[in-house]
Amino acid sequence: MSLARRHREYIAALAGGRAGTPVPAASEPSPAARQIQLRLQHDLRRLKDIKSVAAKVAAKREILPAYHAWVDGALAAATPDAADEVLPTVMVWSIDTGDWDRALALAEHVLRHDLPLPARYQRDAATLVLEEIAEAALRDQARGEPFPLAVLEQVESLVDGVDMHDEPRAKLQKAIAAELARAADTAAAPAARALTERAIAALDAVQRLDERAGVKTQRRALEKALAALPSPTDTNTDTAGAAAPA
Repeated sequence: MSLARRHREYIAALAGGRAGTPVPAASEPSPAARQIQLRLQHDLRRLKDIKSVAAKVAAKREILPAYHAWVDGALAAATPDAADEVLPTVMVWSIDTGDWDRALALAEHVLRHDLPLPARYQRDAATLVLEEIAEAALRDQARGEPFPLAVLEQVESLVDGVDMHDEPRAKLQKAIAAELARAADTAAAPAARALTERAIAALDAVQRLDERAGVKTQRRALEKALAALPSPTDTNTDTAGAAAPA
């Protein structure tokens, strides 16, 4: 029987999906859970022996497909499982490799079930997800490369209301502001104004959260760009004053 099938059957048993099936105790992993845990320990040792960050990321890309069936089964069942270290670790590796869809799906699952991160990560799950993705965005932006705004906004939604230090939230707002400003550069006038105003508001949030974030120059540039855009009143006047077609 495949690992994925054993995992699906185990999750079904936990959820009471099969009448009369004994449910393993919460502290007793299933054979499938033990197998995936052994794989994880092997892969962690492999990664520990790699010194280069780039080489570690490449190894994680190679390793991750072996966990996809397990992860997909856990997400489909929408319940925690006995291999509780696997999902948070795969979530972090997915962030490291830029697999945003899988990373965010796992983040939602980890946060909803309040799954603890392994001690080696030294942060709570919400802070790690926010900070690692925000820093990935800021690195891309520093190279002049875009980062998916939808990913940043989904992270913002996932951690809304979670208590954490202000500095990580400032990083996220700074990254969001940069992508809003980038979108405004190529948008038509009404949309450009709305995007620029949102970017300024995000930078105001950065300044409130972390006065040392260094966004004052960026904010002044956005204020200047906003002043150069036609106001909604100008746009409406132009439209109203246009000659009717003959």
